[in-house]
Amino acid sequence: MAHDMFPDTRPVLTPDLMVRAYAAGIFPMSESADDPHVFWVDPQRRGVIPLDGFHISRSLRKRIRRSDYRARVNTDFAAVLAHCADREPTWINGELSACYMALHARGLAHSVEIWDAQGLAGGVFGVTLGAAFFGESMFSIRKDGSKLALAHLVHRLRAGRFTLFDTQFVTDHLTTLGAIEIPRSAYRAALGDALARSADFLALPESASLTA
Repeated sequence: MAHDMFPDTRPVLTPDLMVRAYAAGIFPMSESADDPHVFWVDPQRRGVIPLDGFHISRSLRKRIRRSDYRARVNTDFAAVLAHCADREPTWINGELSACYMALHARGLAHSVEIWDAQGLAGGVFGVTLGAAFFGESMFSIRKDGSKLALAHLVHRLRAGRFTLFDTQFVTDHLTTLGAIEIPRSAYRAALGDALARSADFLALPESASLTA
């Protein structure tokens, strides 16, 4: 996929710099967990999940109806972040992790987690600005963990009046869930509209059920 990348930026990455970058339509990545450098990415074609186009498969609907799990919000953001960073390959290094934790402390980064009888089964985390949610990463420890997390995340974004769910890139997995690519110009227009709006990630009570 064609995208523009900008070299490592100094001074050291900060939460404020990340917020300005997201608002400008770019995001940071590292080559690996052990690489101390960060580069900026501005894809020519951006991955998004239209909030009215999220696809729940028949098998996922059945999984949701089983109700043998619980969806939680921000119960253990640090664990979700750590699981997303602890895999090969990963783009999350220590500097990025520290910034995400700082954004979480400010109420700008959130996690949706799936818990079952064995503990944390999967999750997703991202950053919010205005009515935009920038999905960063997700993980599964057990089957359907990330899919369930995404389904509950979309439900929450709809309830909170978000207008943009940015996935940065599109993968085969995300495509099956309704993700599409849009040109950079269309993304920036959608981003500008979202930043001018207000949304509430916590508008939906954690106990609210997801029907499928």
